[in-house]
Amino acid sequence: MRYFDYEKVAREANLSQSAVSDLCQQMRREFPWDDLLYELHVLRACMAVREGQLTLEAGTSRRPAIAA
Repeated sequence: MRYFDYEKVAREANLSQSAVSDLCQQMRREFPWDDLLYELHVLRACMAVREGQLTLEAGTSRRPAIAA
């Protein structure tokens, strides 16, 4: 079952298939049992790239986005 059409947003963000695959792998590691949250986070990352709010390198980094 598919919840979100993140591939369409990824195309709009000009993300390569390889970049989307890498992003999906990372999100699957974060949400191994929850397909809805997995797809939602992939979609939100693609939307942020499309809107210029995030680079894929920052989105797939394991470092915290905000320094404590």
